[in-house]
Amino acid sequence: MSITMLVYPVFCVLVLGALILQFTASKTQQQIASGNNPHFKKFQYSFFLVYFMALFSDWLQGPYVYKLYSHYGYASNQIALLYVVGFASSVVFGTTTGPIADRFGRKKMALAFCLIYSFCCLTKLSSSFFWLFLGRVFGGISTSMLFSTFESWYVYEHTETHDFPSEWISVTLSKATFWNGLLAINAGIFANVVAETLHFGPVAPFMFAIPFLLLSGIIIAKTWPENYGNTANNLRHSCMEGLRTIIFKEEILYLGIVQSLFEANMYIFVFQWTPILDEHNDTPLGMVFASFMVCIMVGSSLYAILLHKKVSEAKLLTLAVIMAMVSMAICVLTSGNSSLKSITYAAFLLLEVSVGMYFPSIGYLRSQVIPEELRAGIMNWFRVPMNILTCSGLLLLHNQTMISNTESMFAICTIMLAVALVSSMRFSKLFSVVSVAADVLAHSDEKRPLNIDTGKTA
Repeated sequence: MSITMLVYPVFCVLVLGALILQFTASKTQQQIASGNNPHFKKFQYSFFLVYFMALFSDWLQGPYVYKLYSHYGYASNQIALLYVVGFASSVVFGTTTGPIADRFGRKKMALAFCLIYSFCCLTKLSSSFFWLFLGRVFGGISTSMLFSTFESWYVYEHTETHDFPSEWISVTLSKATFWNGLLAINAGIFANVVAETLHFGPVAPFMFAIPFLLLSGIIIAKTWPENYGNTANNLRHSCMEGLRTIIFKEEILYLGIVQSLFEANMYIFVFQWTPILDEHNDTPLGMVFASFMVCIMVGSSLYAILLHKKVSEAKLLTLAVIMAMVSMAICVLTSGNSSLKSITYAAFLLLEVSVGMYFPSIGYLRSQVIPEELRAGIMNWFRVPMNILTCSGLLLLHNQTMISNTESMFAICTIMLAVALVSSMRFSKLFSVVSVAADVLAHSDEKRPLNIDTGKTA
């Protein structure tokens, strides 16, 4: 069966499965307990309202970046350079956005994100390579802000300001992953309508993203309280302190390795699936993309269900890495054979399910092991090797210097995920020891007599 005939029934089955799994996940103990707390629901809504608009504006642009550059007449090698500039910018400048957010305030940095990303969208109005290049530079910085500052703000407010149970962080991150998939599908449809159906052209999605970013900024300014990480150290010291913490704290180091390798694999996959599945320009790419997003929703619901079954977050992270590794290993064997394209498509779907399980797992584990005062900075350090690996993979694929075909790239991805698997298993052991020690300490504190003079345990 061809991919064209396969995609539509697969999409319908996936949607039905996602709805059933989400309904099951909503009945788990943590979901019910958090859902019955009106203060938590109000706080969660204040975060989702802003975060989802930021994500929606990001998803609006994704499908039309390449097409816009091509529309302006740039060759594929020039477009590849612009893509690499975005990742390189995140490496060079992104590491400073975390310490700046920790020191000067995560709310201020979230507001800066809204303004900077709006500027990036405006640069797309020009066909000048200079402005497009500049837009990619600031786009890399904005991406670093989006995937560190918002989560850092949320974790601080959740644990420090409101003192909600830390287990409820998983509830929020699982919901965020589920709705992120739905946002991506709707953003893709909306971008297609304004660009193609209404004939506004490929620049239209970028312009329509700006109102969402500005509205997000207004809501942040009016409703979010400010919170900070380490305000005592200067910028350089904060950057280096974050790096030292990663190097000398094993559990943080291994978690960072997992994140860097898994997400590098994810971004490399983004640039490979289209030419593999659309070899003859007859594949409904929009429906393929939609099926990928539904798989992410399936993965996030599976995460909530398995968590309810007492499977730990660390084990769920390991499971996500295993699923991704199996997916890439299958692609090594099938991606070069057109007659096996349906199996390759199934492997891609498995990868996206693993992504849906990965994000809430890694988000919760980061909230538990990264020190609050260095949270945003360390999260951005995690993205440095990921961006370097992604840039290297794209350049090697484009120039065909060392990697001449997609099978070789998938083989490299499989090896990266094997290293991520070993690191995840090592992290799981370290994290279980740390968790047991924390439980013992908490239990012993409960047993100690209270000192009446100080109000503290003896």
